[in-house]
Parts: sequence; C-alpha cells; structure tokens
Amino acid sequence: MSEEEKRNIFLPLIPEPIYQKFSLSKTLKDGQGNDLLSIRGKPGSQGLELSLFHKHNFPDPIIYAHLVDTLNAQIHVLLYIMNDPNAKRFDVDVLPNGTKTEFGTKYRNLDAEINAMEAGLLPGQIRKGLSILSEAVQAFNTFVKQLGHSMYFIEPLYYHNAIIFERYGFSYQKGRRKMQEINRLFTAESSPIVENLSTSSSPFRKEQAKNSIFYRSWAIHDDILGEKFNDVTMYKILDKKANIDTAPGIKW
Repeated sequence: MSEEEKRNIFLPLIPEPIYQKFSLSKTLKDGQGNDLLSIRGKPGSQGLELSLFHKHNFPDPIIYAHLVDTLNAQIHVLLYIMNDPNAKRFDVDVLPNGTKTEFGTKYRNLDAEINAMEAGLLPGQIRKGLSILSEAVQAFNTFVKQLGHSMYFIEPLYYHNAIIFERYGFSYQKGRRKMQEINRLFTAESSPIVENLSTSSSPFRKEQAKNSIFYRSWAIHDDILGEKFNDVTMYKILDKKANIDTAPGIKW
C-alpha cells in the first residue's frame, strides 16, 4: 500500500479530541512538514506499532498502539497507551543504567515506581493519561468496524486495565475466574493476601488494597500473588456492552 492508503486506514484510531487538545492538523504533520504519525510494521507481518506525537522529536508519544492480527484474522490489541506530554515524567520504563524495563514487567525501577504511585499514577504509567479513554474506545470501535469486523480482542497488561475494560463493556475470553479469585483473596477476612498486606514493609502493598483498585494493582504488580499478572484476554463486541464486574463495590 502507499503511505497515504496506510494512513487513511489507521486515522480512525485517533480520538477526535486529540486534534483540538494539541492543535494538530488533520494531516498529522506540523508546520514544517514533519510527520507526527509513525506506522511501523514489516510487510507480511502480523503486527504493527502506531505512535502519534504532539510535536516533532518529543521523546514520548501521546498515543502508542501495538496491534496484531490473529491466525483467524481477528484484531488483537497488545498495548495501548496515552500520555499527557505536559505532565511530569516518571522513568518506570527504564533503569538508571538505561536498560528498558518493558514497563516494569521485566525489570523494575523501584524509586521511579514509588514516586509515580505517590503522584497517583498506576503501574506502567510514565506520565498521567489524557482522560479521554471513552473517546479512544469509540475510535477503536470505528476502526474495527471499518475493517469489517464486529469484535476485537485486548490483552490487559495490568490488573487495573482489566477492571477498566470491564467497565467499558468488555467480556473475558479467558481470565474471568482468575479476576474473581483475586477479588476473593483481597476481600476475605483471612487469606495469604490480606495477611501480607498487614505485615508487609513494601510501599506497594498497602492495606487500602482491600478496597481500592488503585492499590490492588500496585500490590499485584509487586508480585503479592506470587506470580505476574498475565493470561487474561478480553474482547469487545461492537455496539454491545457486557455487564461484568469482578470487583463489585470496590472503588478506584
């Protein structure tokens, strides 16, 4: 495909408020002609990475998406991130020596994570988000519908991601029982998790995690479950909202 054809396919992924918020033209090029939209994917491969920057040569994109198509031609979202470029940056994605942490899933910059948590950020966030997730989900729905699909899949990288997607009407392909068990462990009168919250000296394992999605996610990221948060896949059927709540009554 030509560059213009490729861009036209993926432009619906950009939530409309992005253009106004950052004074971007519909061409997604700045006044000097620099392209602010990057689409990377090898011809014939199953995956691509899309990055949109608010200005040329800024280190972090305002939107990053890693998409693949499955063997049965379904769209699968591996990672979707929105960053506020005007917010303070926390280097949770890199160690002091420059090694990438894979957003804390492979290595952890503990000092940066503590600072991020205290500033109200969730695991994996390097900056505050843009507070337009509803518009982003709608943009994704439009993109998927344009491709002739009626559903798409997403893999939540952290516990809080799964909860957010539940509240936006996603269902579970796998992992629903796991999410329910996590809730049971945090809300039980006595469980290894509850006892750990009471006795742990880790700054990421606070007792508030019993009744807080925010602190639960940090405790789970800190391996309170004894394993990484993984093996959870969700899907969204367009124009339908699943009523799933694996953490009933638990506030953010």
